[in-house]
Amino acid sequence: MSATVSSTVDAARSTPPGLAGRVAALDRTALARQLDDAGGALTGPLLTPPECAGIAGWYGDDHRFRSTVDMARLRFGSGQYRYFANPLPGPVAELRAAFWPLLLPIARDWAARLGWTAPWPEDFGDWLDQCHAAGQPKPTPLLLRYGPGDWNALHQDLYGELYFPLQVVIGLDSPGEDHTGGEFLLVEQRPRAQSRGTSLVLGQGQALVFTTRARPVRSSRGWSAAPVRHGVSMVRSGRRRTLGLVMHDAR
Repeated sequence: MSATVSSTVDAARSTPPGLAGRVAALDRTALARQLDDAGGALTGPLLTPPECAGIAGWYGDDHRFRSTVDMARLRFGSGQYRYFANPLPGPVAELRAAFWPLLLPIARDWAARLGWTAPWPEDFGDWLDQCHAAGQPKPTPLLLRYGPGDWNALHQDLYGELYFPLQVVIGLDSPGEDHTGGEFLLVEQRPRAQSRGTSLVLGQGQALVFTTRARPVRSSRGWSAAPVRHGVSMVRSGRRRTLGLVMHDAR
């Protein structure tokens, strides 16, 4: 093999595949097992540091967003987030659509166990059409930004009657380098018991899949839904930014 051909092959091997390909390569079985155990599942890095920096850099481009939320003003915590406007940036739309076929079988399995209806079609575009027809036309992907002392109160992202039971957040900064604190929190309300908390560190470019509303847990009568809320612990120093991918649109 010539030096030129060899260098070309090495460059191809070092170049990350497209975003959809990276998501498709994730281990669905491992994700499902983590989600069953705790309501949240961490992946390996999906985005490169330059890709993370590029997405985080959009925050100051007002034309990309439909609304901005000051969390302190609304008593949601402290910090700020911005909802993207349509049309979504290409990488955001690609990631959101790519997660759909990965997460759909898990969502349907949960629905079967819990006796929920499962209105989610095979095609992600068809699902968004359903949301819009139900009066939920607003895009929900968002960028979140936290500084020292900021935090996010425990909550659920239910923007209307139609919702998908799983969502995704991707870290855009490096914990321990760009910020300290700011752990992702999951708090599960257990039947006839104290709530259970889980703290997760979200690495740069890493995705966390987590439940939107509840997860199935075994009970003496079969399966029951344990409500789960999520939030972010206080950032002690630096800056923490994330990309949120909610799989249903809003009123």
